[in-house]
Amino acid sequence: MKNKTSSSLFLILKWVILLVVLAAIYLPLIMIIVYSFSTNRTVGGEYGEFTFALYKKLFENKALLTATKNSLVIGLVSALLATILGTTASVGIHYMRKKTKAAVDAASQITIVNTEIVTAMGFFLLMIFMRDTIQIPVNFSLGWLIITHTIITTPYVILTVSPRLKQLNPNLLEASMDLGAGPMRSLITVMLPQLAGAMISGFALAFTLSLDDFVVTNINSFGANVETISTYVYSGIRKKLPADIRALSTIIFIVVLTVLIVFNIVKNKKAKNAAKKINQQ
Repeated sequence: MKNKTSSSLFLILKWVILLVVLAAIYLPLIMIIVYSFSTNRTVGGEYGEFTFALYKKLFENKALLTATKNSLVIGLVSALLATILGTTASVGIHYMRKKTKAAVDAASQITIVNTEIVTAMGFFLLMIFMRDTIQIPVNFSLGWLIITHTIITTPYVILTVSPRLKQLNPNLLEASMDLGAGPMRSLITVMLPQLAGAMISGFALAFTLSLDDFVVTNINSFGANVETISTYVYSGIRKKLPADIRALSTIIFIVVLTVLIVFNIVKNKKAKNAAKKINQQ
């Protein structure tokens, strides 16, 4: 009897903790979405009337639209480069010897473990050194932000792709080369298709991290007049944050949620089809 009572209390406690955690995560998002359709400029105050006025203002706010465009360009390009570099690095690390593999793998994760402010200052000082000491004709710009974002997101792609590499059947690659395909052709035709799911996940993670980054972006946009969503929100907080940022946040959240749902549906369908083929054989 005591065991049943204790197990029931433990189950209730688990559900309470789960609900509290979910509320802490999603309640702020729900409030932003709800108040993006409100006439009230203050989130959490009196709701006011239901309206689409903030969405209309959003598309009239040229500064915010420019910041959004910059964020998307930096995020998409850096995520694409990080996916290419991260996947290539993962394959290289996977086929290294154990001692070398452990050292290189640890070195590739330094920017993840390191404090972001230190990484940001490192990029900043590197740019100053390249421009003023070595006299390389580079400067703080959109291109420099893409480079910094690519460097800080590549390790996350490596973390995403590496576990998938360990699950692959090594005999497939060897069989491909035995049948006459070179290493590059075997990589492209045999290995990469099996890594596609992990690469897509790595790309999505890199894009999200780039879109969300503030510290590296703020420090390394020095004098470049390149504003992103994060820097726009930060500068807006010091003044008076425009209410239409709630509309933009809602759009971003819905788009990301939709992409995740579609990706998972497609992934589950492919898994079911693969399972059916195996059962039929």
